[in-house]
Amino acid sequence: MSTSQPNRLNPSFEVAANGIGRITFDDPEKKVNVLTEAVMVRLADIVGKIEDLAEQGRIRAVVFRSGKGGFIAGADVGAIEAIADPEAGAEASRFGQGVFGAIEELSVPTVAAIHGVCLGGGTELALACSHRVASDSPKTAVGLPEVLLGILPAWGGTTRLPRLVGLQAALDMILTGRQISASKAKRIGFVDAVLPARRFDQEVAGFVEADWNTPPSGTRTRRAFLTRLMDETSPGRRLVLATARRRILSKTGGHYPAPAKVLEVIATSLTLPLNQALNIEAAAAGELIASPVCKNLIRVFRLREAARKGVGVRDNGAMPGRVRYLGVLGAGVMGGGIAQLAARRGIRVRMKDIDHGAISSGLQHARRQFDALVRRGRLRRREADDRMTLISGSLDYRGFGRLELVIEAVVEKLDVKRSVLRESEEAVGEGCILATNTSSLSVDEMSRALARPESLVGMHFFNPVDRMPLVEVVRGRATSDEAVATVYAFAVALGKIPVVTRDGPGFLVNRILGPYLNEAGFLLAEGASVEAIDGAAREFGMPMGPLRLVDEVGIDVMRHAGQSLFEALGPRLAPAPPLIALAEGGRLGRKGGLGFYRYKGSEEKGVDPDVYAILGASVPDDRVAVEGRQIRDRLVLAMINEAARALEDGIVQRASDVDLAMIMGTGFPPFRGGLLHFADTLRVPTVLARLEELEGRYGPRFAPAALIRDLAHQGRGFCQSFAG
Repeated sequence: MSTSQPNRLNPSFEVAANGIGRITFDDPEKKVNVLTEAVMVRLADIVGKIEDLAEQGRIRAVVFRSGKGGFIAGADVGAIEAIADPEAGAEASRFGQGVFGAIEELSVPTVAAIHGVCLGGGTELALACSHRVASDSPKTAVGLPEVLLGILPAWGGTTRLPRLVGLQAALDMILTGRQISASKAKRIGFVDAVLPARRFDQEVAGFVEADWNTPPSGTRTRRAFLTRLMDETSPGRRLVLATARRRILSKTGGHYPAPAKVLEVIATSLTLPLNQALNIEAAAAGELIASPVCKNLIRVFRLREAARKGVGVRDNGAMPGRVRYLGVLGAGVMGGGIAQLAARRGIRVRMKDIDHGAISSGLQHARRQFDALVRRGRLRRREADDRMTLISGSLDYRGFGRLELVIEAVVEKLDVKRSVLRESEEAVGEGCILATNTSSLSVDEMSRALARPESLVGMHFFNPVDRMPLVEVVRGRATSDEAVATVYAFAVALGKIPVVTRDGPGFLVNRILGPYLNEAGFLLAEGASVEAIDGAAREFGMPMGPLRLVDEVGIDVMRHAGQSLFEALGPRLAPAPPLIALAEGGRLGRKGGLGFYRYKGSEEKGVDPDVYAILGASVPDDRVAVEGRQIRDRLVLAMINEAARALEDGIVQRASDVDLAMIMGTGFPPFRGGLLHFADTLRVPTVLARLEELEGRYGPRFAPAALIRDLAHQGRGFCQSFAG
């Protein structure tokens, strides 16, 4: 016999003749399954029917599965975003807990059959089942990313995961939001079995037939003695929690309440009965969901998702070209990094340089990146070796005729870039797009050397290329929609976040960073210490201070970029004397072992006490105490002012583009929602008043942008006025 509901309902439910029920999630209106309120209400209704069928002896096990390529992508972010009251947040948590609690209490075995991505609420549903299995597909991944949205797993995840896999493994998943593979899920005891993806449904059926009448699995891999000692004894748990607390405080500076709240909930509830622990989880969830940090992180999440789904041009009819064959001109660290990123995604890459040594260096860099992925468990050794074979090197342009995209990554000199691009244009087919990886040179100036200027687009990767998520896609005056769309789509395929900008000095990110770094130099000139300046920026939430950033980028690089901005934008960006003095002192920053800080290898060893002597007469003999708030005001307002000028100049069209680029390209604190969102939080009239005060004290470099005056007088914010 069979009991079923129409397939248009999501989830659907059927019971086969052998008594095995199947609940299938397959939203006909979405590419992925999301646990909306309607889906959860429908699921609760099905679970009630299952219990009735169990009492009648008409069902003996239930499989939760997906009709899509992924399992469940999580809960409805829009519903989370709409909650403004802590009690409403706690109630939403209790609702989900109730649905999953009913699954856990079913009198028949339940199996979560995980194939593809299983995140958030999907993982919590799996935790409520008596058994879990996963496919061996490389796309299968399990995670609890809620902390990345400023919340915690609130439908039982914070409570159930430590009890299933142990405290340390659970904290690693919850506090990082990191996804784990099927093999790791088996290793830590999250799933009972990893089954072949090619026959997954049949394999799941076999698992159910073999194991449906066994008790909830206790067959997980036995954990090592030390792991059990730390997870299962009171002193061990206290040590694990204390260590985790120190680590997250060091990493977040206390700006993100969710990780601390996770530790508080687990420490309080781990040994309590389940119902009491779930109540503690729900109350904590309510506090976090209603917080401004949660709303700001959701805003950033939406900006990222919108960027990934975009095409980079207003005319949606512009179709991006497919990139299967890539050329990279210049086999340095940047070129090798770009080649490795592309090869990892199955794209064939031809690197060209002028000598064998350079080619060998680029290949070695790509190999090191693949080796690092293997060490971190992100790739199998065979996969890394196979991907590495996709990269080849050449001293000439043989094979360039079939390339669909060529990225130039040679030395940052206009004449050299123009010459290389002109040569490559002659070697490629007519449909090939040319991209220049420049951080400061004009795309329009380069395009003048080409017969097909419409094919040239800027593609500014940030260093290190394997870790920095932003790519600025720079559109010149002649650049075609198709060129922009192709490079934009290629950046997304590489796993990057693209932001389209117009050609202009410094494009977007470096232009905004220029006044920020320069103001740090002026603070030094007034006697502020390196520690005070960088400490104030970190306290605001920046990942590193401006002077540490100068070291990271390279003092020689920053000198060149700063001089270019000064020449293009005028006296308000005249380089601060201490920055000039440091550059003339011959220091290179981290890559040379000395800058504002000392370095041993890649490890920073603190501020160099001799740096003030290098700065000489550009700084006072003695350091002067400057309040952290004054430092933060000057640094951040300098960025806001320049961002307003970039909007005035049409470098980007939307305030959200500024916010996304600054977060992804500089680490501007996501919990603040973005640079211009933060300015709106301060209110534009307040920004104007502070800039006018700073202009009166420090001169015309703080003169407010005309746009700021206009918005202040209109009573409008950046995000409202430049929504796009």
